Amino acid sequence: MTSTNCCLTTKDFAVLEVMLERRRAFADPVVHMLEYKLSSADVVPIDSVGPDIVTLNSRVVFSVDAGHAETRTLVQNEVRGPVGSSLSVATRRGLCMLGMAQGQTASIEHADGRRESILIKAVLYQPEAARRAVRQKDRADGQRPHGLTLVYSAAADWRPLGETAGMRQTEDDDPGPSAA
Repeated sequence: MTSTNCCLTTKDFAVLEVMLERRRAFADPVVHMLEYKLSSADVVPIDSVGPDIVTLNSRVVFSVDAGHAETRTLVQNEVRGPVGSSLSVATRRGLCMLGMAQGQTASIEHADGRRESILIKAVLYQPEAARRAVRQKDRADGQRPHGLTLVYSAAADWRPLGETAGMRQTEDDDPGPSAA
């Protein structure tokens, strides 16, 4: 895989580290790509990744070898998305796209020696950028961080669920069988 640069969030970097350890045990051919991606990546905190960077769960428009544009959501496990709408980061294409920026092109080599070029045309949705936008809107609206708002406060005389008021054991009551 060749690329000018790659920008991974700390979370995505950690996901790839775990993937690398698991795949090394099975001598997976993607191990070399994973090692290269991890060793050459710029790692940034989740809150400071640019909105045009492909991260896990981003919705991306891309083309392969200047072909027709495809839109996919980059996922950790293919099972999580509807058939045909997701691309697993465990595939060569998915791994290649993770950390790329809109407008960036990268080349990958397949196991059979065939090479292909991937162009990131657009990042339609990035979860980190969406979270920042919600936080900024909440601050502008005067709401608490993370959108938390107290909607109900329990009365001072609350009781645990299932406890009934007025039922207390007195001295004359038989407590029943002992648990011992």
